[in-house]
Amino acid sequence: MNKIIFTNNNYKAYILLTLTALFWSGNFIVGKAASIYEIPPFSLNFYRWLFAFAILFPFTYKEIIENKKYILENLSFFIILGITSITIFNSIVYYSLYHTQVISGVLMISTIPVWIMFIASLLKIEKTNIFQIIGVILSLTGVIFIITKADLELIKNLDFNKGDLSMVVAMFSWAIYSALLRKKTYKISQIALLEVIIICGFVFLIPVYFIEMSLGYKVILNIPFILTLSYVVLFPGIIAFLFWIKGIAFIGANRAGVFLHLMPIFGAIMAIIIFNEKFMLYHFLGAIFIIVGIVLSNRNKKNA
Repeated sequence: MNKIIFTNNNYKAYILLTLTALFWSGNFIVGKAASIYEIPPFSLNFYRWLFAFAILFPFTYKEIIENKKYILENLSFFIILGITSITIFNSIVYYSLYHTQVISGVLMISTIPVWIMFIASLLKIEKTNIFQIIGVILSLTGVIFIITKADLELIKNLDFNKGDLSMVVAMFSWAIYSALLRKKTYKISQIALLEVIIICGFVFLIPVYFIEMSLGYKVILNIPFILTLSYVVLFPGIIAFLFWIKGIAFIGANRAGVFLHLMPIFGAIMAIIIFNEKFMLYHFLGAIFIIVGIVLSNRNKKNA
């Protein structure tokens, strides 16, 4: 009986996490479109989570009030989850896509599972081994190929694309969030947990939003903005986050992280079709090192 339940949970997790990867890949495509229509990145993220909070509020406020003591006791932990996922990761992804290709972004994000393992090991959440350490080094090498575009002149002049560099920050931020998410078992439901994380992250988005507005970057209420906001709120904003939290609950952070490898496939295909992006030699070199790093990082599954 236990085996059947475990298998069913596996299948549920596989479906949920595949859809998560698809929706998050779409987030990169829509984020790139937002840069074309000059939608301010931090403002887009601000409204994304404002509406996500508003949509979830009627379904979560009673549970949050009932568990306010538990939430307040763990508030510092929830704030870290909120800052790393809501405030930093999503804002920087949208900012990065103003300056870099979708393909570069999704390739770098695909290394997150390796960094989840590494950070989870550092925080003593899950154990690591020599294969994972080598995998981290190889994946980092792949990221370096993408950032430097395999061009020695860029390295000599330190003339790197700021979109690529900022995507590295986003990459580490999400890895920290995912590793920490695995650290605890929660006394509240997944949907209430998501709402708490949104609230904690949104508080820190407010000053960033006003700073961006004071610099002259303002949202224009038009069709591109409404369509962009609708997608990022519903799919990568609410549905994918819930699927991700549920997937981790079913099979753990390390195994769930493997599904992020689908993102560069989904993302690259959509970017090539929609934006006519080119898959360059440095993308290929970076992808080879990232793939080898990921494969090595998961060798412990056979030995566990």
